[in-house]
Amino acid sequence: MFDSLTDKLSDVFKKLKGQGKLSERNIDDALKEVRLSMLEADVNFRVVKAFIKAVKERAVGTEVMKSLTPGQQFVKVVHEELILLLGEEDETSLNLSHRPPVPLMVVGLQGSGKTTTCGKLALMLKKQKRNPLLVPADVYRPAAIQQLKTLGSQIDVEVWDTQTDDEPVETAQKALDYAEKNGFDIVIIDTAGRLHVDDDMMAEVEELRNTTEPKEILFVADAMTGQDAVQVAKAFNDRLEITGVVLTKMDGDARGGAALSIRTVTQKPIKLVGVGEKMDRLERFYPERIASRILGMGDVLSLIEKAQENYDENKARALQKKIAKDSFTLEDFLDHLQQLKNMGPLQDLLEKIPGMSQQLKKMDGQEDPEKHLARVEAIIHSMTKQERRNHTILNASRKRRIARGSGTSVRDINELLKQFVEMRKMMKKMQRMGMGKLRQMMGRFMG
Repeated sequence: MFDSLTDKLSDVFKKLKGQGKLSERNIDDALKEVRLSMLEADVNFRVVKAFIKAVKERAVGTEVMKSLTPGQQFVKVVHEELILLLGEEDETSLNLSHRPPVPLMVVGLQGSGKTTTCGKLALMLKKQKRNPLLVPADVYRPAAIQQLKTLGSQIDVEVWDTQTDDEPVETAQKALDYAEKNGFDIVIIDTAGRLHVDDDMMAEVEELRNTTEPKEILFVADAMTGQDAVQVAKAFNDRLEITGVVLTKMDGDARGGAALSIRTVTQKPIKLVGVGEKMDRLERFYPERIASRILGMGDVLSLIEKAQENYDENKARALQKKIAKDSFTLEDFLDHLQQLKNMGPLQDLLEKIPGMSQQLKKMDGQEDPEKHLARVEAIIHSMTKQERRNHTILNASRKRRIARGSGTSVRDINELLKQFVEMRKMMKKMQRMGMGKLRQMMGRFMG
C-alpha cells in the first residue's frame, strides 16, 4: 500500500545520508520533498502540516545537527514522528477485559467490508481461545444475514439465527442473553451499512449502542477510498463515539493516506487491518511496525509471528537437523514451501525483511515471485519420490519427462536444480550469516 510513499522517502533520505553535514537549508529542502510525498499519498493536508512542523522542530535542534551521523538521526526523527502520527501500541489492542459476554459492535458504510471483517475478527478471537458468537443485525439486506451464516460455517463459529423481519435492537439483546446462558464470551454484532447523513439509520445504531453497551465500537473503513474514509470515520465518531478503526484492503494499491490521517482526524486509533481476502488475513495494527515499513526498514517482528503461527515446530526442528547433516532434499523444500505459502502472499513476506523492498524494486518487470514458486512446485510435483529425495539421479531423459509433466522446459529444471544446490550451501551457513547475506540469498533465488 505504501510503496510509492516509501520509494519517495527513500530517495529523500539517500540524499541526506550522502551529506556529511546538515544545515537548516538542506533540512528544509528535504522536508519540502517529504511534504509533497505525503500529499501525493493522499494524507490530510492539516496532518501533513503538523507532521512537518514537528519534524522540523526536532531536526534543526542539537538532536540532529550536532549528531555524528546527522542523516541517520534525521531518519530516526521522521520514524519516531510517524509512530506518533499512527498511534501508541497500547491503544491498538481490543478492550476485552470485561465480564463475559463482551459485546463488540461493527459499524460503517455499506460495501466497506463489515460483514467479512466480523467473520475474520471471530476467527482471530477463536485462535486466541475465545468463544465468539456472530450476530447479524443487518435486517435490511437479506444477503448480509446469509453471508454471515456462510462465513460462520466456514470458520466453525456459531451465528445467531436472525430473520429479515426481526428488529435489530431486539435481536442483539436476545443474542446477548443467549450468549450469557450458553458460554459465549464475545458477541460480535454486524450492523447494517448506513450513510452518516441518514438520521433515521444513525438513530437506530445509537439505540443499538445504548441497549447493548458494546465495549468496542469498531468503524470499518475501506482504505482504498482515501480521505473520504477519514471524513466518514469522523462523522460516525461524532455520533457514536467509536473506540477504534478497522482498515480493509490494506494489501491493495491505495496510496496510504487514510492510514496516516485517520487517527489524527478522529482521535481514535486504528486497531485492526485487513490484508487480504482470506479469513485469516486480519491483523492487529502496530504503529511502529507500519512506520518501519513506510521507511523501508522492514517488519521482522511480524514476519517472526507469522512463522510461529504457520510453521510446524517439529518440522522446523527436523529441517534444522537435515541442514546440519547436508541431507536437505527437494521433498523437504516442497514441504516447507507449502508452509511458507500459508503465511500469506510471498511479496508481502519479502517486504517485511529489511532492505528486501528495494531488492524487489530492482526486479520490477521480472516474473512475479508467486508465479515463479508455482512453477517450482509444479516441477517438484512432477518428480518421483526417489527423484525428490535424490536430485543427483536426474539425467536428461528424466528431466524431459518432468518438463512434459509440469508444463515447463528442461532449462527451467536445470535452473531450479542450480538454485537448489546453491540454497543448500547457503542454508548451512545461515547461523553465521548477517542480514545482508540473507537478503542476497533471497534476491538470487527470486531472481
